Amino acid sequence: MPDHLQPVFRALGDPTRRDILRLLGQEPMTIAEVADNFAMTRAAVKKHLVVLSDGGLIEVSPRGREKVNTLNALALKPALEWMGWFDQFWDDRLDALKTAIEKETTDDTGHNNG
Repeated sequence: MPDHLQPVFRALGDPTRRDILRLLGQEPMTIAEVADNFAMTRAAVKKHLVVLSDGGLIEVSPRGREKVNTLNALALKPALEWMGWFDQFWDDRLDALKTAIEKETTDDTGHNNG
């Protein structure tokens, strides 16, 4: 895996951070607004937001005295492309399953219903 993807996968590795990303996908939020959705302190939420920011998955911008966190969905694209390489293994397995089912159907009926 390329080194530049390590922070993205580190950020995605925690279920709370994935939940935060889902929330921010609905609308930008302040730390307080994010914290209202979890049974943890603002300081704990802030630590999660820092990891998400380090991974490039969120952008933080000032709004008065507050900081607003916004999802940066484009940061997921390189990780999705890297994971997409593994699709070939699923494609091979699904093709084999289809072939096995078709063969079983042909064997059971004596002809192909396919």
